Amino acid sequence: MRPGTPEDEWREDCAPRRVLELFATKWTSMVLHTLHARHGGVARTGVLQRSLPGISKKMLTQTLRDMEASGLIARRVLAAMPPMVDYRLTELGRRFVEPVELLYRWGRDNADALDALRPRASARRA
Repeated sequence: MRPGTPEDEWREDCAPRRVLELFATKWTSMVLHTLHARHGGVARTGVLQRSLPGISKKMLTQTLRDMEASGLIARRVLAAMPPMVDYRLTELGRRFVEPVELLYRWGRDNADALDALRPRASARRA
């Protein structure tokens, strides 16, 4: 936002802040990217977990719930025994994939610079 913009553009629930909330956890963008790039927009929980090394079942479940509440994905219960559930990108989720993919492409294009950064204490890479 530009200096001197109206106060209501800076309110707590403004659009830029809501977008940043969607990135509140690292897993949101990774689940979105994985659903889109690896699974054509639809996948079951177990498939997603196998596609996302390092995510716990609990974190995946919480991320999927948050993404559903945000309108990025829809949960569908399939009539089977035992019941099966899949997750699919909504229209909003498909539109949100665009900026996520731009960030991921930037990361791949700048991998050498990112690799040269001092690793965080919690990072798993050497």
